[in-house]
This record gives sequence, structure tokens and C-alpha cells, in this order.
Amino acid sequence: MASEHRSKLNRVLTQWPQSAVAVSRWLEARGAYQQLIHEYEKSGWIRRIGQGAYVRAGDTVEWAGGLHALQEQLQLPIHVGAKTALQMQGYAHYLPMGKASAISLFGNPGTRLPAWFRKYDWGVKVGFAATKLFDDNSDSGLTKNELAAYAITASAPERAIMEVLYLVPAKESFDEASQLMEGLTTMRPRLIQLLLEQCSSVKVKRLFMFLAEHHNHAWTRKLDTSKVDFGKGKRMIVKGGRLDTKYNITVPEAYLQREASVDIA
Repeated sequence: MASEHRSKLNRVLTQWPQSAVAVSRWLEARGAYQQLIHEYEKSGWIRRIGQGAYVRAGDTVEWAGGLHALQEQLQLPIHVGAKTALQMQGYAHYLPMGKASAISLFGNPGTRLPAWFRKYDWGVKVGFAATKLFDDNSDSGLTKNELAAYAITASAPERAIMEVLYLVPAKESFDEASQLMEGLTTMRPRLIQLLLEQCSSVKVKRLFMFLAEHHNHAWTRKLDTSKVDFGKGKRMIVKGGRLDTKYNITVPEAYLQREASVDIA
């Protein structure tokens, strides 16, 4: 019997990506029923990090290894977004990483992070937004990011910057969002067009176009904004700011002063 148990364990381990979390449902689907899981844990072959969540003995698991389990094993509609997605794909390289950093995850409305993921100390602050930012929970602009032993789903830069703007000003600053937008010189106009048309946030769409034009990105000239619903009325983004009359949003006064100086020149 011990030999059979060890054989099952070996089969599980061959399918278990290194440095990733495995949940009970995934283990049981591979023949490691609950009693056997307990035996593996008692024998020191696996380690429990929360209710129904395990890591292989000796593995150091970071947040991406937990997210992989959410996406691939639990099939939850959760992805890496906003600034974290930009960072992963080589943008926002000047932003700090490490133990004091934060990550941004996005999910469909009604989606919740499992308790084991919320409670485990990943060494980073986990921000999670369950929101219908895009129509019909669209997966437009989502891409697979290959890591060492597995892949996780994250927003492409075109979608990620819109998620950053969704978090302005409550969780991201206007100036940092502007810095991030400034570096996005090689965006894909067709994808941006699709995302703008699918985006449900008037604030995000207006702020996106304001900052893109503010930084004079060439790709803005390939967009057909007549197909984008920018809504009606004014939107206050920055308290004490000034109104940009083109997009009817309040922005820091310095941004409008720069626009004026460029027009005069």
C-alpha cells in the first residue's frame, strides 16, 4: 500500500508545477484523495498553506504560484492587472519591486479570492478589484505570461493602463498614471479601439484619451473616437484641479498649463 501511495504521489508531482500551489480539488482529481493528502502532509512531502491549499516540500511559493492555482485549477476569472501587469511585461521598470510592493488583481463582479489566498503572507500587499470594467466581462486584451514553470493570465499593456486609470485617484496617483502612459509608445491601435468601445467607465475612457494626447502618442491618430461613448456631463478626477474642456474632466492645473504652452508654440 505504501508503494501505491508513493506511486500516486510521484504521478501528482510530475504534473505539479514547481513553486506553484495545488488545491485539494486538483489533487483529488489525480487520485490523491483527502486521507492520502493528509498522509503526504504528515510524511513531510507536501505542506499546507491554508484550507485546501498545498505546496511541495522545499518549494518557496510566491503570489504568482497561488494565482496560477486560482486560474488553472479553480478556473476563477481573475487576472493580473494595472501596474503589476505593466511591470511584468517590461513596462514601469522604474517602479519599486520587492517585499514592500503591492500587486493588483482584477476579477469579474461577484468573484471572491479564496480564504487561503487572502490570508497567506505572500510578502506583498494584494489589491483585488471585482469590477465590470469592460462589457460582458470581456477577455479582450488578456494574455498569457510564461514564467519559469507555469503561465499566468495578465492584462496586455493596452488593457493594463486602462485598469490603472480605473484606480485613479483612490489607489493610484494621477502623476504616476501619466508617467506610465508616457512610456506606452508602441500600443496597438486596433486593440485600444476595441477596449475603448467595450469599456464601461466614462472616467477611464476620457482620462485615457486625455493622457494619450497629452503625451502626443502617434497611435492616437489611428483611433476613431466617434465610435466611443464618452458619456455626458463633467467628471471630477482631481480635487482642486482645472477642467479640461475637451473631455470634461478635472485634472491637475500643471497639465493644462503645459497643453496651453504647446498650443502657443
